[in-house]
Amino acid sequence: MKRIVILGATGSIGRQTLDIVRAFPDEFEVVGLAAGNNVELLFEQIDEFHPRHICCISPPDTLPNGIKFTPMEEMVCLEEVDTVMVATMGSVGLMPTLSALKHGKAVALSNKEPIVMGGAIIKDYEARYGGRVLPVDSEPSAIWQCLQGEENEIRRLMITASGGPFRLTPVEDLAQVTPEQALKHPTWQMGKKITIDSATLMNKAFEVIESHWLFGVPLENIEVVVHPQSTIHSMVEFADGSVKAQMGPPDMRLPIQYALFYPKRLSNEMIPRLDLGVCHSLTFEPLEPQRYPCFVLGMEAGRQGGSCPTVLSAADDVAVHSFLDGKIAFTGIPKLVEQVLSEHQRMPGLDPEELLEIDRWATARAKELVKRAL
Repeated sequence: MKRIVILGATGSIGRQTLDIVRAFPDEFEVVGLAAGNNVELLFEQIDEFHPRHICCISPPDTLPNGIKFTPMEEMVCLEEVDTVMVATMGSVGLMPTLSALKHGKAVALSNKEPIVMGGAIIKDYEARYGGRVLPVDSEPSAIWQCLQGEENEIRRLMITASGGPFRLTPVEDLAQVTPEQALKHPTWQMGKKITIDSATLMNKAFEVIESHWLFGVPLENIEVVVHPQSTIHSMVEFADGSVKAQMGPPDMRLPIQYALFYPKRLSNEMIPRLDLGVCHSLTFEPLEPQRYPCFVLGMEAGRQGGSCPTVLSAADDVAVHSFLDGKIAFTGIPKLVEQVLSEHQRMPGLDPEELLEIDRWATARAKELVKRAL
């Protein structure tokens, strides 16, 4: 039986992780659940899964018998924990990820931001302490699956992108995009932040940086291609020109289950199957940089490295939430991110606390710029 902690239990990935637990009740014991402000759902999960440890932003006055309030960084280190699912939002997942790796845990990493911010540190902890990062994010998971059994030179990683809801929208009309329109992703059902990042393609820049660290492939050997059907999740080209692709319906439960059971693949009827008995097309298009300025900014921050990806992540978080709150236009997202990046001087070789301090600065500066614009 695998004993797990789920950080971000009430979010989209956390809930789908618990779907996998429900499907295999004899395979998992839920040791701990951590959430943000959705305490009502958290307590429903407590009633169903009976964890011994919980964490949330506002501790409740009373807890059911046998349950302890435990901070995330302590929860992930518990001796009885085997695997930690990191499905939090933003930079909050960085320190728990590092703590889990430092204690030799397997970390199923769905949250992009920790590895975007601190990829070098995460890989150092993984090598030094014996923990392991298991990719859950759909595209890095697809690459990971394609690499199983391969000991050959990688020529290219090719990450696919649906292109989001505005792939065909005239660029001059993007300033009038509403949050409701941006949240209608054409193929995936996800949380609000990642859905907006998918509309701007900032998420693809994050995935390029993430894949660079996870698989040790130079940024210049990682490409993004627009694939509207979201059937192929990523591809790997090897030295001889052969290309392997991982395909499947756009459902996050598949990469979640793969990470939790790695290296085994188990049948699960709740995960939809790819039906090739019906007419099905696969098309690919080049990415249009002028349509996706957030992707361009993200790639440049990734190339600069050091503290720049941390600033990128923090500024994007503020920009996305400001757009959702009606404070800035859709086209204001890249403008805000670019402004914060331009005010930051790159710093190399930072430790986790320094990264979090830069994250706090970039967050505060972005919020200040939004307030001035109102």
